[in-house]
Amino acid sequence: MESNQHELYEYARNRINQKKRLFQHFIVLGIGSVFLFTANHLLNYHDETNWWIWIVAVWCSLFIFHVIKVLITDSFMNKNWERAQIDKLMLKQTKKIEQLKNDLENTKPTK
Repeated sequence: MESNQHELYEYARNRINQKKRLFQHFIVLGIGSVFLFTANHLLNYHDETNWWIWIVAVWCSLFIFHVIKVLITDSFMNKNWERAQIDKLMLKQTKKIEQLKNDLENTKPTK
């Protein structure tokens, strides 16, 4: 397999794994929520308060952050974005070095 094809394969494999973990997180959230509700109401564990709602709310916010990371952030901040940023910074550094060299040559005292 060529290196370019291998990179595309690795990127696709990583994205599939990210989405698979996101789906697993969703399933665990659903099962965990049912378990917490059951523990609170049916097993009468601290039944006087609805503590399970707070735990599920925090868990849902963590799930939302996970969704944002996988579906939004990682979809455009991928290897191509990284390469473009590196190329941009390298070009900037090269221009700065050239400018410093020119400044140094222009300020040399002549004999």
